[in-house]
Amino acid sequence: MMNLFRLLGDMTHLLCIVVLLLKIRTMKSCAGISLKTQELYVIVFLTRYLDLFTRYNSLYQIAMKLVFVGTSIGIVWYMRYHKVVKQTYSKDEDTFRHYFLILPCFVLALFVHLDFTVVEVLWSFSLYLEAVAILPQLVLLQRSRNIDTLTGDYVFLLGVYRVLYLLNWVYRFFMEIHQIRWIPWVSGLIQTALYADFFYYYIKSWKNREKLKLPA
Repeated sequence: MMNLFRLLGDMTHLLCIVVLLLKIRTMKSCAGISLKTQELYVIVFLTRYLDLFTRYNSLYQIAMKLVFVGTSIGIVWYMRYHKVVKQTYSKDEDTFRHYFLILPCFVLALFVHLDFTVVEVLWSFSLYLEAVAILPQLVLLQRSRNIDTLTGDYVFLLGVYRVLYLLNWVYRFFMEIHQIRWIPWVSGLIQTALYADFFYYYIKSWKNREKLKLPA
């Protein structure tokens, strides 16, 4: 069911994608953006939205899911294969071993899920993986000496989107389903906690009109 928090979360997610594509398309640069985080997001969306083929979705849901899958794949393509953009990729700083995140999340999904079906297990896996997918990006930002405005805005909006989706689940608990959904709740809390340090320094830099810089 749609509610204000979910709608705002979706719009914020779209906005952060627009900000990232604006940086890549207009500046012809992906400096400061973690390719490894973007690759994890491709896996997240491909595994989460398998229900496009198995259950009824509204036109809104279909459109949003296709946009998220398509843009995530497009961003990875730009960073890997565009002849100009790929030269700006901060490969030496993007060293987080992201493949170590995939297997533990999948194993966890095999044991902790709503129902032992392919769709439900992969849905749980996508939530677990999304909760930690931002780690390579945060590590990259800590190692970057120069964080440009669009990159900072992109990560901030990405965090806000997750906070709004967490509020969506809280709202649904009180107003709709009256059931605790441990998988999205705990995953959302972990993901929000990972953004906490970044939020602090982002708001601090904005308030003091300073260049965003994270402690090493």
